[in-house]
Amino acid sequence: MSNSDRINEEREYNEFISACDYCSSNQVHIAAKQIIHHYTSPIGELTLVSDGEALIGLMFGGREEFSALGSKGALPIFAETCRWLDTYFGGGVPDFTPALKLNATPFRVAVYDILLTIPYGQTMTYGEIANILAKQRGIQRMSAQAVGGAVGHNPIPIIVPCHRVIGADGSLTGYAGGLDKKTELLKLEKISLTGCAAK
Repeated sequence: MSNSDRINEEREYNEFISACDYCSSNQVHIAAKQIIHHYTSPIGELTLVSDGEALIGLMFGGREEFSALGSKGALPIFAETCRWLDTYFGGGVPDFTPALKLNATPFRVAVYDILLTIPYGQTMTYGEIANILAKQRGIQRMSAQAVGGAVGHNPIPIIVPCHRVIGADGSLTGYAGGLDKKTELLKLEKISLTGCAAK
């Protein structure tokens, strides 16, 4: 690896470490105007968060965990998101994506844009995502570890399908909602878990 490639890799890695917009529990950063809505799914309660126009967060947990996160309200984006979730958890493949606002660093947004391209029922490894990013940026190599950090801070899981990202050896690796939920989501999409060990 050349010095310039190493510098680029270190810069990308430091970017997601130093510019952390979300806390370790994956809660959405408190904004001036935030409205929440609770959704009951087959894998547990979900809390949707909006700035009034777009979806800015989706978290595992319900009323007790996130009641103080914002005021409750009925918004068109919540109706749209619930329709997406109803279709998804009903075993269908949604043919639309709710309006999303990904409040994150440019590097993380680039990772999330790639996650949105992973087809339903398929998976991608951290290394494969890193290779795509490297090609996009015209560099020889991108850190899979940096990609993992971005994936781990995904503010809108399920819709931005970070559950479809697995380790190079087929391991499930971590998941903000817990590996049990990641497993259930993959099973819902009929993704084979043969050889997928939890780590």
